[in-house]
Amino acid sequence: MTLTLTEVAEFRLRTFLQAASKEDNSAQRGIRVAVEDGGCSGYQYSLNIASTPRADDLVVEQGKLRIYIDSQSAPLLEGVVIDFVDSLLESGFKFSNPNATDTCGCGKSFQAGDCTPAGVPCS
Repeated sequence: MTLTLTEVAEFRLRTFLQAASKEDNSAQRGIRVAVEDGGCSGYQYSLNIASTPRADDLVVEQGKLRIYIDSQSAPLLEGVVIDFVDSLLESGFKFSNPNATDTCGCGKSFQAGDCTPAGVPCS
């Protein structure tokens, strides 16, 4: 399983984990990355802080960060690069997904061929 974080994205995610560490002292704390049905293109990305891995998670370490990848999402996340941008017009995590056959203008959702669920219009 290959999922890559840029140096900036890893730093920002570690910052979120450090802020959460005041509430949760789990030594297994990490970031869970998944794909969910939703968004205007059919799939949307999910990033969450996780205290422990789930039984079927794939565990990847990058630098000083532990990443939990939902096993059902893994095929759609293979080869993804996650970056963090901070500019005058936008700020947040950006996903470059080689599996995406189309993406929404908002950049938060994507399609992946014939397996994509129906999307919902952007609000």
